[in-house]
Amino acid sequence: MYAKGMKLPEGKKCAAFITVNLSAEFFWLSLDEKAADMPKTLSLGQYGMTHGLPRLLDLFDEFQIKAAFFVPGRTAEVYPKAVKEVVDRGHEIACHGYEYENFSLLSYGEQRERIAKAAKAIEEACGKKPEGFRAPLGDLMLETLNIARECGMVYSSDLFDDDRPYFMKVSEEGDEILQIPMQWANFDLPYFAFNYRPAFPAGQGRIANYSNVLSNWKDEFTGHYHHNLCYTMQLDPQTAGSPGRTALIREFLQFMTGHEGVWFATGREIYDHCMENRMR
Repeated sequence: MYAKGMKLPEGKKCAAFITVNLSAEFFWLSLDEKAADMPKTLSLGQYGMTHGLPRLLDLFDEFQIKAAFFVPGRTAEVYPKAVKEVVDRGHEIACHGYEYENFSLLSYGEQRERIAKAAKAIEEACGKKPEGFRAPLGDLMLETLNIARECGMVYSSDLFDDDRPYFMKVSEEGDEILQIPMQWANFDLPYFAFNYRPAFPAGQGRIANYSNVLSNWKDEFTGHYHHNLCYTMQLDPQTAGSPGRTALIREFLQFMTGHEGVWFATGREIYDHCMENRMR
């Protein structure tokens, strides 16, 4: 069904859900376990935590934007100070699996164990329980989202079936979680991630032209803005946090904030709003 505009807070024209995936080196390890012995490959993800993340945090401070950071449990264990700084600077913490695994390949028991382990690691690192969930690699099961809900997470940002948040049933008993849909076009990593071994992306496509990416993001945001929808952006510090791409993101944030009535909201804020204004 055609997605009409969402119900927004008074005076707002669209919602902007800015998210960051702290996949670190675990993205590459999920593609090939041999990457554990490949320092060049690991350095791609490590750069995101040591250089990219501080740049993104400074950018968000500059524009007074609070983002949602999706954190794998292993990232919280290996980089606890970085995760703690994210929270100390006022951002929201969400769960991104435990070690960047494909949940659709795991049994119910394995999924439950890993999500619970991830939530515990995140809370131990930063003192906050994760508010939401995003599956890391590959697909997920409906039961995956129900497990996330049972672990205290109130929203998921995983699907592509709408331009507005909506409540979805995740169990036969009718239990629900808020789904905040996304689009690949608004994710920096497919444009910019590149590695020779393990080969990514498949076919060895080259890094996208920055101006073209910026144009894509502006067009998508403009459409969401004029149709009163929810624009979900995904960033990964290892691809978004280089000096040149940080400048690209600054220009895009300037474009977004130059529009009147943009509601920059965390996942929890969107959830609370939707609970007050049941949209489905």
